[in-house]
Amino acid sequence: MSNIDLTPLYRTVVGFDRLASMIDQASRLDGSQGYPPYNIERVDDNAFAIEIAVAGFTEDDLEIETKEGLLTVAGKRGESEDGEGRNYLHRGIAQRSFIRRYQLADHVIVTGANLQHGVLRIDLIRELPEEKKPRKIEIGAPAKSEPKLIGKKASSNAA
Repeated sequence: MSNIDLTPLYRTVVGFDRLASMIDQASRLDGSQGYPPYNIERVDDNAFAIEIAVAGFTEDDLEIETKEGLLTVAGKRGESEDGEGRNYLHRGIAQRSFIRRYQLADHVIVTGANLQHGVLRIDLIRELPEEKKPRKIEIGAPAKSEPKLIGKKASSNAA
């Protein structure tokens, strides 16, 4: 795999150093690793799910952690006691330890995880703070009035 040098980008672009860092970080994350296989699903406009095939792992073998926008899923598998006495002709089910990392976008949080039938499903949701949501500004409105949120109906104060 070829390395990409982003140094010229840092020198010519002002204020986008965080974006360049994310591109650099993404190019180093799990570039050639194919184990375990996974799916990323868009469930809704603001909901996502990551499904990871973890056959042979139990909930005690798996660890999920988020830190500074990085989701890390680790599977720690010790040598099985019954594996020593077995004589495999073909061993195609990989049960080795792994670490998978996913860079999460801003305001994306993990809401839950579930292990069922050898598939680990991690549910994610994007929660934008109120100040980041789009607002509709009425023309000619007084300067001190609150802008109305798009999609929300104005509350009536008639009593």
